Amino acid sequence: MLTINEYTVELLKDPFGIIEGERYEFLIYIEIPEDDELYRENGVYVKALYGVFDTDSKLIKYDIIENETNIVLDFELEEDEEKYIAMFCSTHLNKENE
Repeated sequence: MLTINEYTVELLKDPFGIIEGERYEFLIYIEIPEDDELYRENGVYVKALYGVFDTDSKLIKYDIIENETNIVLDFELEEDEEKYIAMFCSTHLNKENE
């Protein structure tokens, strides 16, 4: 399972009202074991786009990015890790809005 060290969340503005619902950008800094192919000496973070709609909310998109260089890595999270990130976003978005 992923170990999350820290995160930030920001509401993305839609000045033209084109996008349905609200979009939030999460930067989730994760710890990767050295023996994992995703490991980078600089560390990595997940940049997640999370959408909140009238009756639903979901993880829309994510990228795995190397710290310092900001290079997008060509990896995908495993299904359980992706679900964990979605749950994390939902839980922490609710905490931010309290």
